[in-house]
Amino acid sequence: MVLQFRHMIDINKYQKKLAEDKTRVELALDEIGKRDPKNKENWDVKPVDVSEVTFHDEVADRFEEMDERKATEFSLESELASINDALEAIDQGTYGHCKICGKEIETERLDASPAATTCKEHLES
Repeated sequence: MVLQFRHMIDINKYQKKLAEDKTRVELALDEIGKRDPKNKENWDVKPVDVSEVTFHDEVADRFEEMDERKATEFSLESELASINDALEAIDQGTYGHCKICGKEIETERLDASPAATTCKEHLES
């Protein structure tokens, strides 16, 4: 008979870290955008400078800056969605299990990324 030893996940530790990460991401999103009142999971990018443009080069610069802000906003929204999914998994009692194989996710992996959804074996899946 082979015994399998399961590591114990400190749920409180990861829940606290995820809550801190959520606050950090929401603050970053609030700096570059505003929440969509119709969809609380979405932010709309707000322009930094709304003054009148006087040179052609300024138009290009503003478009480039908006593109950068949109890319940042998209990345932060994705991170926030992962954090929210992890917090929901904690509430449902499924946190810390690989979505591919169902095995427990390694503690080192959760320490590095508390919102991780796969074990190291399925990292690229």
